[in-house]
Amino acid sequence: MATTAKADTSKKTTSKKTAPRRTRRTNRRDPLAISLLKKDHREVDAMFDEYEQLEKDAEKLALFNKIALALKVHIQIEEEIFYPEERGDVEDDLMDEAYVEHDSAKKMIAEIEAMKPSDQFYDAKVKVLGEYIKHHVKEEEEPGGMFSQAKKGDEDLDAMGERMAARKEELMAELAPAQAN
Repeated sequence: MATTAKADTSKKTTSKKTAPRRTRRTNRRDPLAISLLKKDHREVDAMFDEYEQLEKDAEKLALFNKIALALKVHIQIEEEIFYPEERGDVEDDLMDEAYVEHDSAKKMIAEIEAMKPSDQFYDAKVKVLGEYIKHHVKEEEEPGGMFSQAKKGDEDLDAMGERMAARKEELMAELAPAQAN
């Protein structure tokens, strides 16, 4: 009986070790395009969380400028490369909603950029933008969402990711100086 108990214990240990590996492998298997977009999502989410902790107007303005730059670049990359190339692989309704959500986000960013952190509703607008972006991210990343559908499509998402990374680098260099004003 003691031998059986040991065998059962080793089986349990083996199954516990296997489950985390599967999760890690799945994350590594995301094609480059999806990985880059998800990385952007995590970075912007962290910046919105950090913004909530700030009290000084100068710090709020500096961080919002970083958020705005990151969002503008991300949106442009999706609209120039990812969305057009995934049209047909992703449901039209999802794609159309994503474009509309991007348009709304761009308008909110412009409104906030026209304000000062000391203005009434500045913090509220930044918070609402963050919530709006979180909603958009959830729709892209959820099972059956845009990323899931894109992975099932015919596009080479690794090659697309390389183009997106190069374009992101160009846009960051192009838009970053304008953002500093």
